[in-house]
Amino acid sequence: MKGKSWTGRKGWIVVSAVVMAVALAGGIFAVERAYAKTAKEIDASVDVALDRFYSDVKGAKEFANIAKGMLVMPAIKKAAYGVGGEYGEGALRVKGQSVAYYNFFAASYGLQIGAQAKDMVVAFMTDEALKKFQEAKGFEVGVDGNIAIITIGAGGVLDTKSIKDPIVAFVFDVKGLMADISLKGGKFTKLDK
Repeated sequence: MKGKSWTGRKGWIVVSAVVMAVALAGGIFAVERAYAKTAKEIDASVDVALDRFYSDVKGAKEFANIAKGMLVMPAIKKAAYGVGGEYGEGALRVKGQSVAYYNFFAASYGLQIGAQAKDMVVAFMTDEALKKFQEAKGFEVGVDGNIAIITIGAGGVLDTKSIKDPIVAFVFDVKGLMADISLKGGKFTKLDK
């Protein structure tokens, strides 16, 4: 029985596609990082994302009032061609004020192609969860803590009494909340702003 060789024509096509995907994703995110936003620009983007969150999700404003802090990551960009990556910058708000700035990065592989942008609101429901996040040098989802993704049920209203997790997230785009999202392996890193 013959083994498959990566030196054949099909092997080189696969290797070339992977190299192109890595270069594409790396190039997009290198440009994004090179033009890092100022604190003022991030805050303006956060305000827009929060306005959309409050208007699209019934009960979101009340939910924000009981959260100990909210990390708002507007316009996280994802690019993929077999191998993908996501990058975005946002602000941690406590009592409505930005107290720190973070970036988010995640890599993925598999059958995927294209680009998209999404907003993420991560809510810390306990003082302990917020403190642990703020003290971390880098917070990797699934390693340093879990984040439960919230979706809205049939009624379309956020039920704040049913949320028991210490850290929850809402991921949405222009069409509304997104389902079947995983943040596992994504990492939040504090920025100097």
